[in-house]
Amino acid sequence: MSANSSRVERRGAQRFEVHQPLAIQFAGRRVPGFIQDLSGRGIFFYAEMDLAEGSEVELTFTMPSEIALAESMPVRCRGRVLRSSASPAGQCSGIAVQLDSYQYLSSGPSVAPLVRVADADHARGASGRGAR
Repeated sequence: MSANSSRVERRGAQRFEVHQPLAIQFAGRRVPGFIQDLSGRGIFFYAEMDLAEGSEVELTFTMPSEIALAESMPVRCRGRVLRSSASPAGQCSGIAVQLDSYQYLSSGPSVAPLVRVADADHARGASGRGAR
């Protein structure tokens, strides 16, 4: 039996393969990154930096329509780093973040309030649809 065949799947939400840029903000710095995949509860991306487990980050990117259940729109998320590992080439790190809240950004003067991920999950369960 190989190690991969005994792995337990722990994902609680459908994961979408998304290849697009994002901005990572932490400790007063803003660094570019590139998304590998995304779900309503988490994100995995690459960046030329390493973040410690438990670090709080703010991520800004365009939420794809498949996840937003509406048109693609800019979003700002807050979350905590679950793990970070350097690539084999050592140029960038793969970083997994659990999303705690998100805020859809509009082009107008008003901005939607931050929504906790757990609240959004509850609303989706009641109606079958909702923003992730």
